[in-house]
Amino acid sequence: MTDTTAELLRDQVRQRYAAAASTVTTNEDAQACCGDGSCCSGSTTDTEVNETSCCGSTLLEVGETFGSGLYTAGDRDSLPVAAVAASLGCGNPTAVAELREGERVLDLGSGGGIDVLLSARRVGPSGFAYGVDMTDEMLDLARANAARSGATNVEFVKGTIEDVPLPDASVDVVISNCVINLSVDKPKVLAEMFRLLAPGGRIGISDVVAEDQLTPEQRAERGEYVGCIAGALSRTEYLDGLADVGFVDASVRFTHPAADGMHAAIIQATKLTEAERVSSSAAEQSTNCCSHDEAGSCCEPDAKAGCCGSTATAATATTSCGCR
Repeated sequence: MTDTTAELLRDQVRQRYAAAASTVTTNEDAQACCGDGSCCSGSTTDTEVNETSCCGSTLLEVGETFGSGLYTAGDRDSLPVAAVAASLGCGNPTAVAELREGERVLDLGSGGGIDVLLSARRVGPSGFAYGVDMTDEMLDLARANAARSGATNVEFVKGTIEDVPLPDASVDVVISNCVINLSVDKPKVLAEMFRLLAPGGRIGISDVVAEDQLTPEQRAERGEYVGCIAGALSRTEYLDGLADVGFVDASVRFTHPAADGMHAAIIQATKLTEAERVSSSAAEQSTNCCSHDEAGSCCEPDAKAGCCGSTATAATATTSCGCR
């Protein structure tokens, strides 16, 4: 992908989500005429007024594969209507991230804030939830939704998901809802998640994923890039990409169809703790350098220093480096 193409796609994504936020805000403002049901015939409940009233629906029409219908009624009813209305995801990452009291959570591509607000409730006042988004209109909407909900343990920051303005190892969990497929540099996103996670941290991602037999060209035939289809990774591409940046125990589980040969999916993986990393590194070194098969190369002075350490004694080299 050329730089020009990447920038064009990013602008298309930004424009689409800016328009979505503006639609929600405009419809929400129009709802004011129906706040007491005065312009509607007959009686109307609060939920009916907010979601589908005489002033029009505040919900974005995105079908059964995407949107707020993928959340439980309890989750939807507990949040500001505009947060629910702006949901354009393909799942509910907070339902699979197993959030715990006191954890720090980051939502990549936080949109109107639905997953940040749900995360903030799950981690409680001792925890914190961040959202990052590149679209000013979505950030304004999310901040307004946070104020309406009374959430104080949240923050929405402007940035791209390839370059998040937070320090290394600053969160315990990274979530995202149907956004990584929109990135123009997915390896950078996966590396950025790894950088942001504290040792022992984990990801719980909802995204569109292609079956392995589909080529990029075949994925593009099934839908637009800004529609979360053409840019989707395959299952193997996701797993390999996560492993390449250092994640372990990665899994991709399909949940429901998004297009022919493409699915909404749950992606999970873990970052090793420091103790696990040291142990894994030592085991790998032992396997790669000190096996009987490596005896010949390990007996060379330079290789011996690399395999066994520069201070290795002759006895150590003989017994540990496979030298015979």
